[in-house]
Amino acid sequence: MGEQRVRSALSKVINKVKPYIAIVSLQFGYAGMYIVSLLSFKHGMSNFVLTTYRHLVATILIAPFALLLERKIRPRMTLPIFLRIVVLGLLEPVLDQNLYYLGMKSTTATYSSAFVNMLPAVTFILAVIFRLEKIDSKKIHSLAKIIGTAITVAGAMVMTLYKGPIVDFIKSGGVAHHGTTTESADKHWVTGTIMLLGSILAWASYFILQSFTLKKYPAELSLTAWICFVGMIEDGILALIMVRDLSAWKVGWDSRLLAAAYSGIVCSGIAYYVQGVVIRERGPVFLTSFSPLCMIITAALGTIVLAEKVHLGSILGAIIIVSGLYTVVWGKSKDVKDAETDEKIKELPITNSATQISFDDNIDGASKTVTIPASKNSGDIKTIP
Repeated sequence: MGEQRVRSALSKVINKVKPYIAIVSLQFGYAGMYIVSLLSFKHGMSNFVLTTYRHLVATILIAPFALLLERKIRPRMTLPIFLRIVVLGLLEPVLDQNLYYLGMKSTTATYSSAFVNMLPAVTFILAVIFRLEKIDSKKIHSLAKIIGTAITVAGAMVMTLYKGPIVDFIKSGGVAHHGTTTESADKHWVTGTIMLLGSILAWASYFILQSFTLKKYPAELSLTAWICFVGMIEDGILALIMVRDLSAWKVGWDSRLLAAAYSGIVCSGIAYYVQGVVIRERGPVFLTSFSPLCMIITAALGTIVLAEKVHLGSILGAIIIVSGLYTVVWGKSKDVKDAETDEKIKELPITNSATQISFDDNIDGASKTVTIPASKNSGDIKTIP
């Protein structure tokens, strides 16, 4: 009995920790992609060609696993589900990634990764609109989600409207100076910011639609393979229209091949699958709550590998965004605890006598006891402090 209890406890801990480990690992993967992709762009690779090759690699990687592992549980493909997959392929592989790459080329990898911190706020707003998130103005944690979203948007505005002096962490030990560089002057910050905003809106919409699609087609690997395949075709058509030079499709043993293989395996194939699993378990808002970690990793790599200059406005905006983000995450964590408490109450058996259950209150941490009546006609549930 003792060993079984220990195993059961360990199993519960592992199940709770798994989503966190998966999402944190993805942030490292995304940070590497930003650096590798920008290196390939500096060597002349087109972002349209990169997205096409990226999803070709992802399709080759995921499709065999989907065919073998989900052959018994994969639902039948219907026209409404396929149309949703077509839209998913348009939102994420085509619009999100191409707009993001264009925005990153117009700014920097560090600025772009910091701007992605707006993603949780945009996802939260869309989740409220489509009733995936509930708002109760009488509860503190619901108000925290609204306030945190507003703070996040304010941080993004600071990043957009205030550039500020360059903060050179490597050469001057983190001391801000007012000099400018040719690289900084050549960047089209306004255009890049608009493209990044469009990318984030498409990405958030993708998560919302993916959440709905998984309810009709609960096979994460198969859905991932379909999205990568359809996205590859849509990207290929767009690339042929935008890139007329056929030599742009040539890939050698260089950063172009590395960018296509790395982003296809890690950031499309593996990431789409992990995102699908986490969304089904925790929801789209939880999924996007760890993006600040990616910003920190990318900023470090961008400064060391690409010698990027970080502006004071980006740092201040990022700090504001992270503050707002974790205000939203705090409110979301309270929602999860509320849902778990409701599930425990629903699972209690109805007996001939009243049943009591004790639990820690989600708001103030105080211990409370809930009294369950013997039948539906026995009266309302009573809470004893």
